[in-house]
Amino acid sequence: MSRLFTLHARTGSCAAALLITTSLLLGGCKAGGEEAKAKTPDEQKASDAVPVEVAKAERRAIAASYTGTAALEPRAESQVVAKTSGVALAVLVEEGQLVRAGQPLVRLDPDRARLSVAQSEAQMRKLENSYHRAEKLVQQQLVSAADVDQLRYDLENARAMYRMATLELSYTTVVAPISGVVASRDIKPGNFVQINSPIIRIVDSGQLEATLNVPEREIAKLKPGQAVSLQVDALPGKPFTGTVDRVAPVVDNGTGTFRVVTTFSGEEALQAGMFGRLSINYDQRADALVVPRTALLEDGGKPAVYVVRDGKAVRTELALGYDDAGFIEVRNGLQQGDEVVIAGKAALREGSAVQVIGKEKAVAAAAKAPAAAQATKQ
Repeated sequence: MSRLFTLHARTGSCAAALLITTSLLLGGCKAGGEEAKAKTPDEQKASDAVPVEVAKAERRAIAASYTGTAALEPRAESQVVAKTSGVALAVLVEEGQLVRAGQPLVRLDPDRARLSVAQSEAQMRKLENSYHRAEKLVQQQLVSAADVDQLRYDLENARAMYRMATLELSYTTVVAPISGVVASRDIKPGNFVQINSPIIRIVDSGQLEATLNVPEREIAKLKPGQAVSLQVDALPGKPFTGTVDRVAPVVDNGTGTFRVVTTFSGEEALQAGMFGRLSINYDQRADALVVPRTALLEDGGKPAVYVVRDGKAVRTELALGYDDAGFIEVRNGLQQGDEVVIAGKAALREGSAVQVIGKEKAVAAAAKAPAAAQATKQ
């Protein structure tokens, strides 16, 4: 009897627990359904909208430009070589020193050259005396005219040898062929210098050049005298200005490019060898309709953007113009004030509902302002 009572008690407990669980589940479903029914159509639509950021098409000045990268090079550069051989007695300049054209750089041992000058000079003087005596004797018919002619030729040769020896002596003082800065020095006092061996490199930093290899489609746009802006990696945030110096009149068949040489004044900050980005402005429009370049779709089709109209994204194809400083000119397809999507484009399709981020905050702030003013008055 006790066992039967226990079994009935357990069965009753399980039934009660099952009844309670079923009631809770039904209550939850009912609550969820009521919550779903409580959402308004506008709220349901807002929850399905894609959040995006937008920018308005506006009018501003825009420039057409060609940009490229190049290294700065000195306009004038000289690799100074020894024109004669000898031991370097003195090196008169150091790296980084400013020198002028004709300034002595190195003095070589001149003894051998001086002896050669003295020898050639003695030979020249001897022939001069012989020739003068022969001129007097030929009048007396004591020597033939042929002998006098031979002496004259020998004298001219001796004079040439003397000038050559004098020139060789001058080569023992190595001078700067151009004005500039000593970039490198490959000689020390006491070194033996071979003829035609490079010993010093001079660069003229007063004028620097940067050469661009420009695609042939730009050949009609770039002209000498156009302004060039330069940004160098070594001096970030500091712009420099130059000009287009010359434009090659022919296109290279191998590369399909032509050379554009730009020049910059050798300001103290700019140095030969610096690498920089150059921009050549060849046209400008003062009042152009533009949008941020980030608004353009990158789907491989024609240039297009998503325009927000009535809370939906509308794919709109554009006719584009100049591209400058992160903005791109719109020649056709938009009107001033149109809102284009600049962030969130990847999740959009034609007709997608959108929620413009930032707009709600602005509306809420505008709505709170009158209430705050009213509270202040009270």
